[in-house]
Amino acid sequence: MEPESSLRERLIDVGVDVVMTDGPASLGLREIARRAGVSHGAPRRYFPTHHALLSAIARRGFADLASRFEAAADEDAPPRDRLRTLARTYLRYASEHRGMFELMFRHDLLDSETQPSDLPPLRESTLPLFSHLVELVSRHAAERTTAGPAAPPAVAAAALWTNLHGVAQLGAWGSLQLALDAASPGAAPDDGPADPLDRLLMVVLDAHLGPVNA
Repeated sequence: MEPESSLRERLIDVGVDVVMTDGPASLGLREIARRAGVSHGAPRRYFPTHHALLSAIARRGFADLASRFEAAADEDAPPRDRLRTLARTYLRYASEHRGMFELMFRHDLLDSETQPSDLPPLRESTLPLFSHLVELVSRHAAERTTAGPAAPPAVAAAALWTNLHGVAQLGAWGSLQLALDAASPGAAPDDGPADPLDRLLMVVLDAHLGPVNA
């Protein structure tokens, strides 16, 4: 007989596969049970609610994203370069894993304090990401060569994350590219990065961190 912990993890594994291939709309308890080869009531033995199973699947997404940040990180690079790398990794993940990204940031899952579960609220899975952002923003501010008014690192990091998440969502909907094409049809930049995403990230980082030489 399969150990309960093993079956619990298998149900999450199946849920991850479902959301990656078919999107979050397909994450029904019956469908996950069917693909896992168990009775439709089996998931209830490990997850008291559908909400709890979805949260467990979303935690896998945050763990995957964190591992990608770690793999892409260059500890010797300046903070601004590391922030650019983190931003690109975040946007690439959102683009390549739209279903999981959508699930990870569902409001009803993040606002889960009242849901029965033996695990911490899903919202806490976002804290390492935000803490890392704050640390890098703080280090960047300390290395700036010119003084000037600046938001506290936590506020600047929150604004930067908000901006990146907006880019990810608008990009997924196709609205971002539509707006950029309408604003500058066929235009090529005179200087700066040639890649459109790099150009956009340069503006985003300038807006929240200050110009490169500041």
